[in-house]
Amino acid sequence: MIRFLIKGILRDRTRSLFPVIVVTLTVAMIVLFQGFLTGIMNSMFLDSAVVSTGHLKVMTRAYQDESQLLPNDLAILETDQLIQKLNQNYPDYFWSPRITFGGLLDVPDDLGETRAQGPVYALGIDFLSPESRQTEIWKLENRLVGGKFLASPNEVLLSSKLANKLEVTIGDVVTIIGSTMYNAFTTYNFTVVGTFKLNLGPVDKQMMLVDIEGARLALDMENAASEILGFNKDLTYEDQATVTLRQSYNETHNDSTDIFRPTMMALRDVNQMGTMVDFSNAAMAIMLAIFLIIVMIVLWNMGLMNGLRRYGEIGMRLAMGESKGQVYQSMIIESVIIGFIGTGLGTAIGIAMTYYMQEVGLDYSSAMEAIESSDIIMSNVFYAQVTPQLYYIGFIPGVLATVLGTMMAGRAIYKREMAQLFKELET
Repeated sequence: MIRFLIKGILRDRTRSLFPVIVVTLTVAMIVLFQGFLTGIMNSMFLDSAVVSTGHLKVMTRAYQDESQLLPNDLAILETDQLIQKLNQNYPDYFWSPRITFGGLLDVPDDLGETRAQGPVYALGIDFLSPESRQTEIWKLENRLVGGKFLASPNEVLLSSKLANKLEVTIGDVVTIIGSTMYNAFTTYNFTVVGTFKLNLGPVDKQMMLVDIEGARLALDMENAASEILGFNKDLTYEDQATVTLRQSYNETHNDSTDIFRPTMMALRDVNQMGTMVDFSNAAMAIMLAIFLIIVMIVLWNMGLMNGLRRYGEIGMRLAMGESKGQVYQSMIIESVIIGFIGTGLGTAIGIAMTYYMQEVGLDYSSAMEAIESSDIIMSNVFYAQVTPQLYYIGFIPGVLATVLGTMMAGRAIYKREMAQLFKELET
């Protein structure tokens, strides 16, 4: 029977062409919007993870309680051993130590006297280790606006805003003035080898990047780190998985008497990111629901129109002895076949468009210039993202809405009276 129905659908294009086109276009839009929204949200999550939160973050309990003060005297010790354990226990993530510190950046003149000074927010990141992926996720090759990348622990990168403010040029020696892990006064000289612009709003306004070994030398933090950041190996944030991992880790490190015990936080636990995560999930669900309702209404009306046009066919089938249930069942099977054909085509088109937007992106740098003074942490280019979910998400509205529309329109079959049927056949 299914083979017979497929032949009928393919041969009678007036019965199948318009429904297939409607389903194809709708599913393609859903796949593209889903991929684009997923790409935008994952890009925002990755930007936040790279700059401050990680997908997961390990620190001491005491450091967590006072993290706004950057208390490196409460930092994690023996980080190499801890990272080794994290890599063994959670192989789906890669882990990287980080030192976050602040201080005063002093720029001397030719005589060694202070020419300019300004506050600096510095990050010591594991850039130079052979197995590190920090250079990849920071995308500094594309974000350098002058000079070159770090080659040794005694070199630093300054944000272009900070460099312009202090009138620092490539090759200048700058001095960081701050305190060590043991609260001792420290000064350390670095050579500026490059400037960068993250294009993340005001985030890099006073930022300095240095290899973690240079930060350890400056702050006397041998084999220590403020935090250990974990990233999903495919760089996609999965909220439920990270929350489950965080709960599992903290349950095994719950000694309340040890303020230096390691504790783990998920991305949603930091900087009110949980609100953004929940919003993205709700937005995707609402979008799918709206499209499902719209498509169902369109296909319902289309089913009614097709039902009116096919009254003669339906009447003839009933007159030949087919039951109303059999006619109704065959129409539903037809709608399932049409739904699968349209959904398959729409999914292919939608994924192709999503892949294009994933590679090219949508640049809105001019719009970001208008909100440069805001606190928004967001990239200047929107990229879509092709995820495994896109390969099947279109089947929900594509097939379900088609079947529901046909089911509602097909109720007219049961309202056909035999007397009216024979009257129609006479004419």
